[in-house]
Amino acid sequence: MADSISLADKLATFGDYWSPRTITTFNDCDVMVVKVKGEFTWHKHDDTDDFFLVLKGSLDIELRDRTVRLGPGELYVVPKGVEHRPVAREEVHLMLIEPTGTPNTGDKATAAARKLA
Repeated sequence: MADSISLADKLATFGDYWSPRTITTFNDCDVMVVKVKGEFTWHKHDDTDDFFLVLKGSLDIELRDRTVRLGPGELYVVPKGVEHRPVAREEVHLMLIEPTGTPNTGDKATAAARKLA
């Protein structure tokens, strides 16, 4: 990597929700930023964990037996195979890290297309 990456600058380049933008890669993983608002679909990832780091706002990660609440600077990793649903009552900015090609819904047929920031 030749230069540092400003997460705020990358997030300022788009306004749509639930559409992650890849900002760099490492070890066959995508590092992404995304803006979210509202409820995402219940889903799980059978083969990968799901990493969430809140940059701005508050995010609830609903699990079938409890809710994990995250604020700025907090992260949570949903273990592979665990059904979950992210919920943002206001606009939330996140960093996500996933193996390259992992569908955000756990299903390639319904996943958002990967975009670069």
